[in-house]
Amino acid sequence: MKTSDFSRQLDGYGLLTAQILYHMPDHPDLLQSFLWQTFDKAPRFPELSRFLRFWQRDLDGKLHSVMVAHRDLIGPTDWRLLDAEFPIH
Repeated sequence: MKTSDFSRQLDGYGLLTAQILYHMPDHPDLLQSFLWQTFDKAPRFPELSRFLRFWQRDLDGKLHSVMVAHRDLIGPTDWRLLDAEFPIH
């Protein structure tokens, strides 16, 4: 059974954005940038690790650097009870 994105967020996954700089295969002195987003779990980042292993194994561009930004989308302060009810016609 595939897990929904909402269920993964409740399990601690957040939005990961990775900026990957890599050497172009035909011109190794030039760097190219690649942005990649997915849901991942900090601090080990298993999805990012799996993607980078795939990159090193199957793609020609040698990695130069990876910059990571991660944000938990659901946290304890995101849930609150409302004391009002608004009927919709």
